[in-house]
Amino acid sequence: MCLAIPMKLVTREGDRGAVETGGVRRDIMLTFVPDAVPGNYLIVHAGYALELLDEESARETLALLREIGETGE
Repeated sequence: MCLAIPMKLVTREGDRGAVETGGVRRDIMLTFVPDAVPGNYLIVHAGYALELLDEESARETLALLREIGETGE
């Protein structure tokens, strides 16, 4: 099973950028999201941003993931 995580784009330099969520920061490739700018939420998997995500959906998904982590399910 694969899991893509919503993360907020912090910086961008060409096709590379840094994203952050929950205090975790990662460098990723932005090849598939050429219009992404810092402040956007992205779906990130295996070091690549796969698509843009609106902030409300990102926050809902992150809340659900935290809930799952707290319950151990």
